[in-house]
Amino acid sequence: MKSLLYLCTALGVIALAAWAYRENHLTQQAMNERRALEREIALLNETISIQRAEWAYLNRPDRLRELVDVNFEQLRLVPVTGAHFGEIGQIVYPLPAPQTEISDAIEVFGAVEHLFAPSETVEQTP
Repeated sequence: MKSLLYLCTALGVIALAAWAYRENHLTQQAMNERRALEREIALLNETISIQRAEWAYLNRPDRLRELVDVNFEQLRLVPVTGAHFGEIGQIVYPLPAPQTEISDAIEVFGAVEHLFAPSETVEQTP
C-alpha cells in the first residue's frame, strides 16, 4: 500500500513539475512578445515624431509663401482677405418643393366602415 502511495506521489510531483515548466515557458514567451511589441511601439512613436517634425518644417509660412510666389503663374494663389468672405444675407436658400395634391388615391383597405366592428365605427369628415 505504501509503495502505491509513493508511486502516486512521485507521479503527482512529476506532473506538477511538467505543468510548472510549461507555464514558465509560456510566461517567458509572452514576456518576449511583450518586449518585441514595446520595441515596435517605441519605433513607431519615433517615426511619428520625425514625420511631425518634417510636416512642421514643410509647412513653414515663409516656405509656403516662396512656393506661392514661384508658382504664381500656374496656380494664381492670392492671400485670403476679408473680401473673400460674404455675409449671411447673401446666402441663397432653395425654395421648398411645392406640395402636390393626390387626386387619384387608391383605397387599400376599403371603406373605413368595414375596418371596425359596427359599435366602433369612425365618422368620416368630408
